[in-house]
Amino acid sequence: MSEKELIENVNQKGQNKSHLILIVDDEPDILNLTEKFLKLGDFETITSANAKEAMKVVEERYTEISLILLDVMMPGRSGMDVLRQIKAEERYKHILVVLFTVKSFNEDIQKGHALGADGYIVKPFSGKDLLKYVQEKLQ
Repeated sequence: MSEKELIENVNQKGQNKSHLILIVDDEPDILNLTEKFLKLGDFETITSANAKEAMKVVEERYTEISLILLDVMMPGRSGMDVLRQIKAEERYKHILVVLFTVKSFNEDIQKGHALGADGYIVKPFSGKDLLKYVQEKLQ
C-alpha cells in the first residue's frame, strides 16, 4: 500500500480525530515532521520540546491523550524518566507510550519494556510506517 493509499484509508475510517497524540522530542525538525505526518493521517496532535513541558501537558490533558511518542534522549530529564513517571501514576494508565529513538540497542529496549513502554519507533522513519504503526497501536 502506498503512503497516499494508507492516508486515504486512514482518513476514510474517520476514527483518528478522536485520538490526541502528544509528540515529545527536543529536535524541532523531528517534532515538526512527525506532527505533519500524523496530521496527514487526521490525528489531533500536541507537541512538547522537553520532559518538563511534556509532563505539564500530560497533567493538564491526560483524559484526552491516547498516545505519547516520547524521545528517549533529551537534555535534562530523559524519556525513560518521563516513561517511569507516567506509568507510575494510576490516572495515566490508559495512555500508550511509544519510545521514539535513534537507538535500537537491546539494552534500551529492555529498559523501556521493564518500565512499561508500549512500543518503539526507531528514527529515521517514513511517514507511511509511522502512520501505520500509530494506527495499529490505537486500534
